[in-house]
Amino acid sequence: MSVPPSSRLHSIDALRGLVILFMLLDHVRETFYLHMQVSDPMDVAQTDPALFLSRTLAHLCAPVFILLTGLSAFLYGEKHEGRAAVSSFLFKRGLFLVVLEFTLVNFAWTFQLPPSVIYLQVIWAIGLSMLSLAGLIWLPRALLVGLGVVLVAGHNLLDGLHFPVESVLHVPWAVLHDRGWIEVSEGVRLRTSYPLLPWIGVIALGYAMGPWFARASEAGQRRRRLLLTAGSVLGLFFFLRLLNGYGEKPWVSGETAVQTLMSFFNITKYPPSLLFLALTLGIGLLLLVRFERGNDGRVVRWLAVFGAAPMFFYLLHLYVLKLLYLVAVALWGTNHGQYFGFDSVGAMWLGAVLLALGLYLPVRWFARLKARRRDVVWLKYL
Repeated sequence: MSVPPSSRLHSIDALRGLVILFMLLDHVRETFYLHMQVSDPMDVAQTDPALFLSRTLAHLCAPVFILLTGLSAFLYGEKHEGRAAVSSFLFKRGLFLVVLEFTLVNFAWTFQLPPSVIYLQVIWAIGLSMLSLAGLIWLPRALLVGLGVVLVAGHNLLDGLHFPVESVLHVPWAVLHDRGWIEVSEGVRLRTSYPLLPWIGVIALGYAMGPWFARASEAGQRRRRLLLTAGSVLGLFFFLRLLNGYGEKPWVSGETAVQTLMSFFNITKYPPSLLFLALTLGIGLLLLVRFERGNDGRVVRWLAVFGAAPMFFYLLHLYVLKLLYLVAVALWGTNHGQYFGFDSVGAMWLGAVLLALGLYLPVRWFARLKARRRDVVWLKYL
């Protein structure tokens, strides 16, 4: 039997809400635990297992969010007939997100005006992925799937390709695949934190997954497809990882079983390797099935509130975190070198939980406003 549209969308919002909370945890880490910064991939020998777990949970955020962005674009097309309407929306919202990254988002991170450094991070990646999808949706679905798979699975073949700063290809390649710095002027630099190429593949696959969630789709068949896909990509992850092959540094046996396990799951995010995407997207699809089956549960409904207003939450939590940090420094000064920070990972988790609870009511208010006032065009961009 088919699932009512509200139920299908509820599970998507719940998954989006969960990864948003993982993102919140990671941004609390970036704000109040910066004295214990981690690399990409992490240094297993020097990283506390609890911190490793916290950072690894956050790995789910970008892949799941960008996959769901593609899926949501397909569902948007169900409400607005014709791919032209979808393409137009993707183009406008993608452009809006790129502008947002350069302005409100970057200012929330740096508090510099004018900025000396602009970090091109996840909002930039989502925006450019949407701009790309605005054109790609005109491809036949089979070709779109093929392109998505090639970009996700094949981009690690390009890992050894680099261009010097003086090359005409340095800037486009830094944007597409080679994380680095772009010198705009003597006083302004861009940091391409999220190389774009594999993310285009992820959003394309999300859009191609859309028919599984169409109004006439059968719930049992959708879940079977999701489970089969999740099992396949997770199987690919374990197969390639056990072989220590393709796109990742080899895992090694550590001094303890925990360190060995950490090494096995220590994967590269910038740009996201095939194994990174196989693991995170596989887990994401399993969670999507779980949320659809438990659609009426209290936890699912609570998570769906955060997932219903993602951009509002994103902007709000960045500025709240920055304000809290400035207040903490003003009251107590720095306690970890040049930073003020929590003394333990447990305190970091507690801070994230308290902040999530504090943000719940304003996010719920905005989500309800967004659902109620569909006549206000700009609300759909948040």
